[in-house]
Amino acid sequence: MDIALYYQEKGNGEPLLFLHGNGGDGSYFKNQIDYFSDRYRVIALDTRGHGKSPRGTKPFTIEQFSRDLYDFMEDLGISKAVILGFSDGANIAMKFAIKYPNKVKALILNGGNLNPEGVKRTTQIPIEIGYKIAKRFAAKSPGAKKNAELLGLMVNEPNIRLNELSKITAPTLVICGRRDMIKESHTKKIAENIPDAKLSIIKGNHFIANKRYVTFNKEVEEFLQTIR
Repeated sequence: MDIALYYQEKGNGEPLLFLHGNGGDGSYFKNQIDYFSDRYRVIALDTRGHGKSPRGTKPFTIEQFSRDLYDFMEDLGISKAVILGFSDGANIAMKFAIKYPNKVKALILNGGNLNPEGVKRTTQIPIEIGYKIAKRFAAKSPGAKKNAELLGLMVNEPNIRLNELSKITAPTLVICGRRDMIKESHTKKIAENIPDAKLSIIKGNHFIANKRYVTFNKEVEEFLQTIR
C-alpha cells in the first residue's frame, strides 16, 4: 500500500473491524468500540483521505478503499474478520466481501447502497449541487478539491450490481433506521439478494449507530451470537 491507514484498537480476541461513512473517521464508532472491546479485538480505521489517514496518490474510489482494507488486514496479520460498515463503509464492506469472501467471518451493513439511485432524492439533490460547485473550484482551492472528491463518492458511486451480492458468503446483517436517507425498498433489496441475510429496521435515521446506539449494539450483538 502507498499509505499507512490510521486506526484505533482496543480489546483482544476475534477481529471486529469498523468502517466509517463519507467524510467521517473511526471515532464515529465510539459507542461501539468500548461496548464490543471486552469480547473482540476492535479496530476502527480511517479510510484513505479521511480522518488521520493520508490521501495518497491512488484513486479515491470505493473499489480502491476495499483494496486498502485488504492490504491493511494483510499488514496486521488478520486472516479473517467480522466487518461492520456504515454508509460508505457498508459499501466498502460489500465490495470487499464480494472480492475477498474468505477474509470475512461476518458482515454488518448499516445504511449502505448499491448505487446513487438508492439514496432518497431529498438527500441526493443537495449533494449533487454541492458536488458541481466544489468541482468548479477544485483547481483553485485544495479545500474545494477535497470536497469534490468526497461528494463525488456519493454522486458517482458506489457501482455494485445486484447479482454480485450472491457472491457474499458470510453471515450478514443488514440494518438501517426507519427514517434512513437510503430508500427502505433499496435496503430490503440488498438484504433479499445476499444469501440468508437478516434484515433489521430500527427506530432512527441514518445515524443509528451513533444516535440509537443502545438498540443498534443490541441488534448487532444478537446477530453475532448466532454465528459463533
